[in-house]
Amino acid sequence: MTHKVIFGCGYLGRRVAQAELQDGASVTGIVRTQASVATLQMAGIPARILDLDAALPTVDIPDLQGTELYYFAPPPRQGVAETRVGRLIAGFARTGQPRRVVYLSTTGVYGDCAGDWVDETRPAHPQVDRARRRWDGEQQFRAWSRSTGGQLVVLRVAGIYGPDKLPLARLERGEPTVQESEAPFTNRIHVDDLVQVCRAAMARGGDGEIYNASDGCPGNMTDYFNRVADWAGLPRPPQISLADAGSRLSAGMLSYLQESRRLDSRKLQRELGVKLRYPDLQSGLAGCR
Repeated sequence: MTHKVIFGCGYLGRRVAQAELQDGASVTGIVRTQASVATLQMAGIPARILDLDAALPTVDIPDLQGTELYYFAPPPRQGVAETRVGRLIAGFARTGQPRRVVYLSTTGVYGDCAGDWVDETRPAHPQVDRARRRWDGEQQFRAWSRSTGGQLVVLRVAGIYGPDKLPLARLERGEPTVQESEAPFTNRIHVDDLVQVCRAAMARGGDGEIYNASDGCPGNMTDYFNRVADWAGLPRPPQISLADAGSRLSAGMLSYLQESRRLDSRKLQRELGVKLRYPDLQSGLAGCR
């Protein structure tokens, strides 16, 4: 069985690694700190340190020749270039070329779609820097694939939720959200389903293909916060007008409010054969205990 390497072996990566190990695969998780290495090792996941914000060292780089590489690492916090991906691809000359890459991108590359349904044929139009960085990462891996023949599958992932990944602290602080009539459409996927999707993409995703990774059941942002609050037994957040949001919400939250789209994920289920355990928020929250 081909060795699997997971760059950015955090919330999602640990779960993918454990699923691969349970099926008898050989796995290495790549993280940035010794503390993260210790966390993975306690979970029985072999781990190595590599900081993609630094020049790649000439020693201690995992042998990547012929591996299957999951790239889950976040992009840099600033700018529009995905410099971490660039350094990794440059390093392949020393580490060897992976056989196949599954790259975790974002549905943010579509930009604002005014609430339209969006499938994978929709042209990318990233409008904020966090999405432009992911788009740049997609382009760099595509150039790598063209030049080396390495296989690439791109997952454009909606908001990830699951155990220990819900906006509970925000709700406990009583932070407001926009009134439901003005709230944009948002999309999400439970982490357990995303694990399935990532592994299916590695096993049988079409080379060069893009898949929207979402449960296919969009809602609006305010409804999401309300339903999480109800599930957790917390007060629902106060609602404010979109006009007032500029002075009361964070820049990050405001950027999400400026985009609205509904994701069509039928290609994922049709071509990858994934049957979602949590096809909507109600079932997904029940799976967060």
